[in-house]
Amino acid sequence: MKYSTLCCLSIFFILNTSCKSPEARKPITVKTGSFIKASAERNKELNEKEALLIRAITEKNADKTVISSSYGFWYFLNNSEKNNDYFAKFGDKVNFDYNIKTLKGATIYSAEELGTQNYSMDKQEIFTGLREGLKLLNEGQSATFLFPSQKAFGYYGDENKIGTNIPIMCEVTINKITKIQ
Repeated sequence: MKYSTLCCLSIFFILNTSCKSPEARKPITVKTGSFIKASAERNKELNEKEALLIRAITEKNADKTVISSSYGFWYFLNNSEKNNDYFAKFGDKVNFDYNIKTLKGATIYSAEELGTQNYSMDKQEIFTGLREGLKLLNEGQSATFLFPSQKAFGYYGDENKIGTNIPIMCEVTINKITKIQ
């Protein structure tokens, strides 16, 4: 009898302690977000450096009215002629010519290389700055845009001629805007 009682108690004790729910383990290391902070600092420094380069260009073009857009880039009109007062809206077809240069004026892509573009506003892929810049021009207008790298091709570049974090200058001429109802 002692043996059976001892066995029952042992089995009860084993079953009672083995059915314990698992406990969460404490993390070995704690992430502090230092990578994100360092990345933000690098981006701030890059932005300040690019803003200084762009400011130098705007000072060289003191004879033109340089406009700081709410989109985060600068531009000036090469001609003020316009065929109407309509600005392209979502879905409109925009026919335009443009080139891409470094901020020092060296041609990266010529207008001949790029050819005349037909762009469906906000429905096709095009780099951010140019997409937003097209919204600021009327049919017949021409402008020079100064894009910091984050509004141009950013960290990845265009994987061809434009490298990582390169600010660019684009001369854009709107040939025709076709309204889409």
